[in-house]
Amino acid sequence: MKHSHLQQIVETMQKFKQIERAYRVSDTQVSLEFDRDSVWTFDMRRDNATIFISSNSKRSKVYQAPFDVLLAKRFNRSIIQSITLHNNDKIVRIAVTQSGSYKSEITLLQFEFTGKYTNAILLDKEEIVLEALRHIDENVSVRSVRVGEVLLNPPRPDFTPIFYPLENVEDFLRNTYDLYAQGQLNKLKKEKSTLIEKRLGQLRAHLSGLIDEEDLLSESAYSQHAGHLILANLHRIKGYETEVVLSDFNGDEIAIAISEGYHTGARMAEMFFRRSKKAKQKALGLFKERENLEEKIHHLELFLHTIHEALHPEEIAMLFPAKLRGVKNQQPESIALFWVEGIKISLGKSERGNIELLRNARARDVWLHLKDRPSAHVIITTDKQELPRNILEAAAKLCVDFSVFEKGSYLVDYTPRREVRVQEGANVLYTNFKTLVIDKR
Repeated sequence: MKHSHLQQIVETMQKFKQIERAYRVSDTQVSLEFDRDSVWTFDMRRDNATIFISSNSKRSKVYQAPFDVLLAKRFNRSIIQSITLHNNDKIVRIAVTQSGSYKSEITLLQFEFTGKYTNAILLDKEEIVLEALRHIDENVSVRSVRVGEVLLNPPRPDFTPIFYPLENVEDFLRNTYDLYAQGQLNKLKKEKSTLIEKRLGQLRAHLSGLIDEEDLLSESAYSQHAGHLILANLHRIKGYETEVVLSDFNGDEIAIAISEGYHTGARMAEMFFRRSKKAKQKALGLFKERENLEEKIHHLELFLHTIHEALHPEEIAMLFPAKLRGVKNQQPESIALFWVEGIKISLGKSERGNIELLRNARARDVWLHLKDRPSAHVIITTDKQELPRNILEAAAKLCVDFSVFEKGSYLVDYTPRREVRVQEGANVLYTNFKTLVIDKR
């Protein structure tokens, strides 16, 4: 960012009195909620560090690294003492004390927009590093960033910055987000759509390559009929014949081919009955496989549609939660898993998935479903008595996105799982519900 822009941004930030929440929304982005109604995000990417204002700073992942734990501990519900452009460099320094603490303790949060030194660093009042987004050893840089050591200032630029006036700082930061979001949105749409389309192509090819189960059922019926005819005409069949011509039960002649190696009519009949059973079982297996493939394809088509209709990059990021290291995914294939601000949201991809959700959900979990029409079942895994509205809305939107293609306004009912009574399969009756309106127009 330009030095003069940072200078004007800092002057605007000086109007704030407190920080309600401080948290990371991505690997490089830290959001601060000022005075309860203004969320500013500091994106500390080395290639393009910036600041923006957005109302869509949802986080699919809750970070629990030492930096994040200390950030929340020292800056949630904190009182701002000062916000300055430190050392007249491209460094934003925010000094706070903890609200209501018995002993006033100053903590500094330093955002450095200084090229290769770009970083977010937590310091005490003596400028000793408490934690940092990036730890830098002395063998990597002449300016180390290590916990417990005094932080040195980066070298000052040896030129006088040009002043670039901003008409309205907050409008500038919102526009910065719009430009960033549009670029990220286009990138994610292309990247994730390609991934889903590839999988869709594989499933469709598999589906089209399946044998028609009707042909197998016809084969099963023919083999069973041939077996019965042979049993009824054992006295007419000689051993080692390759074909027998028999009259069926309507009096019509039928030629039956016999495989080599069958010495008696009884063995021939047994062979046809086995063939009939095998073809019938294969047809049943094919029916289930076809049904399973069609369910997967339908889910992925809704998934692809949801990606195409996304308005913000955060919406797409939520659809692809990061896998937790060291934790095996125990989720059934018929259930899709999402995370919003660390809260688990599960969605049934099919009737089988809906049944699994209903069976495994706890009484206090929250269940969601489209009002008065078929839809995916959604479960929010929670111990909370009252969920934040943004979590409920995110889950309700997932319910709509993975149930219907059409634009429109939809009603989504939600209630604790204990209020849902299963009738048959995934058909339920439920009571004591509330309703959210989700607009897809």
